[in-house]
Amino acid sequence: MTTALAPAPALRIGPLELDVPVVLAPMAGITNTAFRRLCREYGAGLYVSEMITSRALVERTRESMRLIRFHPDETTRSVQLYGVDPATVEAAVTMLREEDRADHVDLNFGCPVPKVTRRGGGSALPWKLDLFRDIVERAVRAAGPLPLTIKMRKGIDADHLTYLEAGRIAEGAGVASIALHGRTAADFYSGHADWSAIARLKEAVTGVPVLGNGDIWSAGDALRMMAETGCDGVVVGRGCLGRPWLFGDLAAAFGTGEAPPQPSLGDVARAFRRHAQLQVEFFGDDEDGGVHRGCRDIRKHVAWYFKGYAVGGDLRAQLAQVETLEQLDGLLARLDHDQPYPGEAAEGQRGRAGSPKSPTLPDRWLESRTVDAAAREHLAGAELDSSGG
Repeated sequence: MTTALAPAPALRIGPLELDVPVVLAPMAGITNTAFRRLCREYGAGLYVSEMITSRALVERTRESMRLIRFHPDETTRSVQLYGVDPATVEAAVTMLREEDRADHVDLNFGCPVPKVTRRGGGSALPWKLDLFRDIVERAVRAAGPLPLTIKMRKGIDADHLTYLEAGRIAEGAGVASIALHGRTAADFYSGHADWSAIARLKEAVTGVPVLGNGDIWSAGDALRMMAETGCDGVVVGRGCLGRPWLFGDLAAAFGTGEAPPQPSLGDVARAFRRHAQLQVEFFGDDEDGGVHRGCRDIRKHVAWYFKGYAVGGDLRAQLAQVETLEQLDGLLARLDHDQPYPGEAAEGQRGRAGSPKSPTLPDRWLESRTVDAAAREHLAGAELDSSGG
């Protein structure tokens, strides 16, 4: 655990004031209502939804409507949108505002996944400066009193950086804050995040808060990032996988709470069980009341929760095949709940880092910084995807 050096200043994102300058990064298949509620039970901050496709939201697909459903105890409803068509993004933001479905909207310009970048979206989009400007300006106007923020990467690769130009454009458009992941699309999640880029963005953008993202595996990392870069807050992604109590550590580190004890295996088991229960509730409109889908969805969290603890391979395998909460209870009862925190073995990187790779982009995407006829054809096809996540 990390001892706070001094209470952190509250972070203001438009009208929102956060006691702890911490934001949960949107993660596909992870940051649904269940996980957000669990993290909130341990700490404080702003908890953002999974990425939602603007087109799917405008068309009100079942999955997109599920993803914007918030529990009553989520007092700040935060939605992240992805899109490549300015009119569709504008319509999605307008819907969220007019129907009172969100208190904060974030736009995704950081996703490095090939199925997104090959269509000109995510971290590929800011390369087209006119398109980026149009989307952000129209989204800010559509949001009205709701704070509209953006999250982005350094650029496409080391030879095609976009973050400084995009940051200045976004600030000029009136966004409430800007978050930067210190990697390019080509980096994916490999190597080490370039925190110096966060510092450079903070120097270039002075009118709105700049948040840093990348390689925050502990509360100490968050304090160090803020000290080294001067950023106004941190965005935590993979570091909280299987560790919802990290938000309690962060609150303590920033001087707003007491440091929680290091989790025993029993503490981990209770958190895992709570997560599973919340997952079942989240998928409650399924035919089986959400049990099957909720238990199936919790399986991918097994390795993250029990990282570093002495849990046998057979038991891990059974946990990763759980079908019901009753079955889960029986398996968790077999753990040594008194087993202490294993220290360094449970720390460090979580999730797949992957390796650097050439980003998948639309044909001739890098030949121009503006949207030409070829790019427009690719973008027209991109918005046909009605995926909810």
